[in-house]
Formats: sequence, structure tokens, C-alpha cells
Amino acid sequence: QVQLVESGGGLVQPGGSLRLSCAASGTFFSINNMAWYRQAPGKQREWVASIPVGGTRNYADSVKGRFTISRENDKNTGYLQMNNLNPEDTAVYYCNAVLSMGPGWGSQSYWGQGTQVTVSS
Repeated sequence: QVQLVESGGGLVQPGGSLRLSCAASGTFFSINNMAWYRQAPGKQREWVASIPVGGTRNYADSVKGRFTISRENDKNTGYLQMNNLNPEDTAVYYCNAVLSMGPGWGSQSYWGQGTQVTVSS
């Protein structure tokens, strides 16, 4: 059984920083793509950033220059470093990973449980 466990959310003042982590555990072959999404109250879930294996990182315009996505493949863990946070960044942040289940077994998408990020003075 595969699990994605997020951590690192919390309350931070405007201009502050947080680092989110997403650890994948269970039985799978490799992580193809990792991404972060967020959902603010009353709004739809939106894509924030993604990092494919060996590929180019991509960011939503709203976070470009402030957020950095990264991954440590040997730890099956992804990160989202968030700097210069503002109240508009307040949301539940979700990790998504597309996992290869092995040669000939295809891939599956998994979601973490979400972690709350609140930016407020």
C-alpha cells in the first residue's frame, strides 16, 4: 500500500517561509512526477508546481520566484520551499505523485492528506 505523507505546514507571518515535505512509502518502482497543489477556502484546487524525474521544474505564475520545488529520489521525498509568503498563499497544500509500479505495470497517481498553510499577522 502506497502512502504520501506531508509535513511542514503551519502558521507564518507575511514575508515568512515554510518548507513542506512529502514522503512516499510502500511498494512501487519509482516516482515519475511529483507536484504540489493547493486549495483555498471556497476555491478549487489549483496546481502550484511540479518536478518530473530528470525534467524541468514548472511553477504557477502566482508562486514563480518565491517557491522552489525539489526532490530527493533516494529518499522518495519531495519538497516545496515557500518564501516571501503572503495571505493569498493560505490554503491546504496537497502533494501528488505519479508512481511507476514497475516495468509493464504502468503508473498510478497518489495524493497526500494535505497540510494547512496559514499566512497571517
